[in-house]
Amino acid sequence: MRKRLKLAGVLAVLTLLLAPAPAIARQQQSPPVTVPALSDWTPESGSYVYRSGARLVADGPDERRVADTLADDLRAAGHGRVPVVRGGARTGDIVIDVQPARTALGTEGYELHAGRNLSVTGATETGVFHGTRTLLQLLAQGDRVPAGRTVDVPRYKERGVGVCACYVHISLPWLENLVREMAYNKLNQLLLELKVKSDTHPEANTWGYYTKDEIRRLVALGERYHVEIIPEINSPGHMDPWIENRPDLQLTDSDGAKQPSRLDITQPAAFTYYTSLIDEYAQVFTSPSWHMGADEYMLGSDFAKYPQILRYAQDRYGANATPQDAFIDFVNRVHAYASAKGKKLRIWNDGLTGANTVPVAAGTTVEHWLDVATKPSRLQAQGYPLMNAAYSLYLVRGGFHSDTKGLYEQSWDPRSFEGEKLASADGVTGAKISLWPDNGRGETENEVSGELWPALRHIAQATWGDPHPDATYAGFTARGTAVGHAPGWRDLTRVPVPDGTYTLTAAGRTIDAQVRRTADGYASLRTQDGCLEIRGGKLTLNVPLQPGVEATWQSCDSANTLQRWQLVRDADGYRLVNAITQMALSVTDGGRLVQYPPDQHPPAVWQLTVH
Repeated sequence: MRKRLKLAGVLAVLTLLLAPAPAIARQQQSPPVTVPALSDWTPESGSYVYRSGARLVADGPDERRVADTLADDLRAAGHGRVPVVRGGARTGDIVIDVQPARTALGTEGYELHAGRNLSVTGATETGVFHGTRTLLQLLAQGDRVPAGRTVDVPRYKERGVGVCACYVHISLPWLENLVREMAYNKLNQLLLELKVKSDTHPEANTWGYYTKDEIRRLVALGERYHVEIIPEINSPGHMDPWIENRPDLQLTDSDGAKQPSRLDITQPAAFTYYTSLIDEYAQVFTSPSWHMGADEYMLGSDFAKYPQILRYAQDRYGANATPQDAFIDFVNRVHAYASAKGKKLRIWNDGLTGANTVPVAAGTTVEHWLDVATKPSRLQAQGYPLMNAAYSLYLVRGGFHSDTKGLYEQSWDPRSFEGEKLASADGVTGAKISLWPDNGRGETENEVSGELWPALRHIAQATWGDPHPDATYAGFTARGTAVGHAPGWRDLTRVPVPDGTYTLTAAGRTIDAQVRRTADGYASLRTQDGCLEIRGGKLTLNVPLQPGVEATWQSCDSANTLQRWQLVRDADGYRLVNAITQMALSVTDGGRLVQYPPDQHPPAVWQLTVH
């Protein structure tokens, strides 16, 4: 009898040992949910609990900068005010610690340990900062963090988003949202093609520019959130935003026709003009990199129509030189100028057609977006830093949209370029997604955001760690839902007044109109004469970009993005800002409604009275 009881007891113990662990216990063994996913997680018993009374312990200046930012973000995320203190940690505190000797963490990696308190350690300020983003994501899911330890180091050093705010303007609040979201997901480069209002060349200040104070504000945000903002002025092609009023710098074809989008690379004055812009941008951008574009110089044409370019190349490089050598010569001269200013040059790849005898200067980063004759493997073998900017990663307004789901299911990683997948990641700096306005009125900023956030999280995952951490795309997107948006992110789809019929009054002009929220978070204004629309002027990418273009009443069309308006709060009322042109309406002495950038003409401030 005793033997049978003893045997039964042994069997019972074995049953307990072999039985599947309870669901909660199994869940605790898995890494906590983050974006990018944690590939390294050692669980421990218990949990860290964030409670009122928690402090941020930060002793040195680097730690305190990170802690101050974290304190602001905790408050913005609804976690209350957390003091930043020096000295020993107590239960419930968050410890920020920079240890330069932890070289295995690199410049951006960190270690996070959750227990009675929570510590974030890095070899650099940037590494510790990234660890605080993981902490914020964990707290976005609740105040209890499972105990454990992770060492989290990125696979690629460049993890980016490229934005062309080069023709159609993009609002500063939208760009600020982007910087916060990038940092939250550990992306570290915003490559921004844009126009800054020029003091040196006031003739270039047609619409599409940012003021220097606006850029200083954006760059300061990027520095605080460890997002490097790299400026780009595309050249020698796509220069029309700068030289449309400078025919003396425009390339002239064999028929005598000026080309306002092409800089004449044979002219010393053209090089001087371009480098003067580099100097002016250095007043507001702090990045050690300069992007000159260098793509599509002969888009829709060819070098044969410009015999002066071949003559220039042969004069400099001999009888066997090609027109392409003149193009590479211009790139290399910009490289030398930027290097002398302490900046590294970046270019697009499509100008490297293989028709040149002059090589691109060593050290030039090539952003590969298009499959051309010179393949990524050749650039890799030649030692050029190579960033993956594949067209499959593009989001084009009103056009091509990256298939994020398909890329995830293919386990896409930065070795997969257009036309070729590299066997190794040697020399590959990373990858970026790109936002382009080829059809400027095709989508509003808010509509672009809907496509952007999944693509942004995917590129963050693919450049930081395992490109396929979840069995399904639905599982991966659930991560984004779990961690939510970055602290301080603003919902730009909110219309500040309810739908209704209003009288709008400003500068002696009165309008009775129905205000209706659009699906993408703007407003339409409808009267018996139609809907208010910006119409007229010269169209660029389907958009009337010129200051002074009139807003008139046209047949209502819900698909017409130029009939969508932002009601932007002002101290005394509201400004009416077009959703596409991003210019506010002013009222002329004759009562006409015209668009202007705010630094050229004061916008009308509208009083709204509900009927």
